[in-house]
Formats: sequence, structure tokens, C-alpha cells
Amino acid sequence: MSYIDMGNTLRGDEFMIDRNELTSLVKLLDDPDEHVFEHIKSRLVSLGPEIIDFLEDVWQQSLDALLQERIENIIHKIQFNEVKKELNLWLLGGAFDLLSGILAVNKYQYPDLDEQKIINQIDTIKRDTWLQLGYEMSPLEKVKVLNHVFFHIHGFSGNTVNHQDPQNSYINLVLESKRGNQISLAIIYSLVAQKLDIPIYGVNLPQHFILAYVDEQERLLPGFEAVNGVIFYINPFNKGFIFGRKDVDFFLKQLKLPQRDEYYEPCSNIEIIKRVFRNLISSYNKLGYLDKVEELEELLQVVESH
Repeated sequence: MSYIDMGNTLRGDEFMIDRNELTSLVKLLDDPDEHVFEHIKSRLVSLGPEIIDFLEDVWQQSLDALLQERIENIIHKIQFNEVKKELNLWLLGGAFDLLSGILAVNKYQYPDLDEQKIINQIDTIKRDTWLQLGYEMSPLEKVKVLNHVFFHIHGFSGNTVNHQDPQNSYINLVLESKRGNQISLAIIYSLVAQKLDIPIYGVNLPQHFILAYVDEQERLLPGFEAVNGVIFYINPFNKGFIFGRKDVDFFLKQLKLPQRDEYYEPCSNIEIIKRVFRNLISSYNKLGYLDKVEELEELLQVVESH
């Protein structure tokens, strides 16, 4: 969002903001009285993203470290509120579009995210895959093509060196570095597949995240037992390794966990976003960024409340 300078007013997307009021409020930001600051901060935050450009201009022109710090704090709070708003809208709209949900998550750390760039990057992988797909291919053949394009042509792989790095959870960085954790790679992989009408969806397995190829009409593959339409599983963290239900059984047995349906079947987009938030909370907690942990827990609560 941006504002249009109209003399003494700034016109945002929804309302007019008096520039004189803004200037007066900003002049009070370096007041040593915390109560005064909190009152001014609350008022500025309530004006929303329309004033961010104005605040950034003030920040650039100021040599006052306290004023700059407080402006940064206010801008961050405005942007944080926008992420909450975007998540709420996504949830109220049915959470059908996984990409929109993950973009909202990304904006927590990267508020000026170039969404179109991410869409274009995913479309490029889709196009490269589509060029190699045949009409009569079996599910296994389609996945082999996807794996070739995703892991060999585009070079994606699991980040085994810095697996706990929070950067592994931000899709814009994963698309650039081609390194990610289980869930970020699975999200990109499944988004590409679904754009090609290949029914691949996320499975919320404990301590791991995998994908399921779901097709009620497809005949069973030799050695694979299809249940509830899932004909096989894919591990994007391991170059798209394909495996069956018995392998999931064995994995759960190792973890001494029961064989619940939710560990075998596709999960909702909401569950995927929850998992991403939990990963980020865990990563930042280990790094000692407790302010980020607190904010991400608040965003997770927004998702869990629906």
C-alpha cells in the first residue's frame, strides 16, 4: 500500500489522513515519557500501512537514534497487524489456496515480498514439467518427470547442513537458494503438481512432512497398498523418493506412535500453515529470538482459532 501526497493530507486506500496530524504525532515520538510514546504509537499504528512511506521518509531524514528506533517499532507493528489481517481473510475465505496462505506467512519476515516473482518462479517449474509430461503417463511416470525437473533441472534439495535455520521455512528464500526443509520443499512441489492437475497433497507426519499421490480411479501399483485413494507417498526432502504405506507403518513404529488416519492421509492447508508456524517458532526459539517467538505464537493462535 502507499499514500498520495495531497498537500496537508495523505490519501490511503480507504481514507484521508491529515499530514499535519501525522507530523505532530511524529514530533512527539522522542518524548521520554513512555506513556506518551505508547499513546502516540497506538494512534499511528491505527492509521495502518498508508503511513509507512511517510514514516520511512522521517526515519531517513532524522539523526535521532531513539526516534529511528521507535519508527522502526511502529512500522513493524503495522506490518505485523497486516499479516494477521491477511491470515484472517485467507481463513475466512476457506483457506483453499495454499500459496496465498504461505505468502501471508512469508510477509511476517518479508513485508515487501514480491508475490508476482514467486508466482512466476513456480510457474516456470510448472512449465518445464508440463513440457515433459505425456497424456498416457501413469502416476509413477508423472512423479518421475516431476522429480527430474524439480530436483535435477531446477536443483532443489533438502538443507541437511542448516536444517533448523528459519530461512528454510520462507518460500521466497527456498525458491532462490533451492534449499529447504521438509515442509517448504513439499509445499513448492505440491503447488507445482496441483497446477498440472496431478493430485499430490501434503501429509502431516510426526517429525517429518511427506506427500501423497491421491487417485481413487487409479489401479494399484505392484507392491503398494492403496488406502482412501492414496496410491503411494513421496519424500521431497529425499529427492522425491517414492514409498508405500508399509514404510509409514515402520516409521511410526520406530517413533512408538499409533497408526492414526491423519498420519496417512492428506491434511488441510490450515494444518500445513500451522506446521510452518511451529517450525519457525522452534527455529527462532533455539536462536534465542524470543520476540519473534512471541509474535509467531500470536499468528499461530490466529490460525488455530479457525
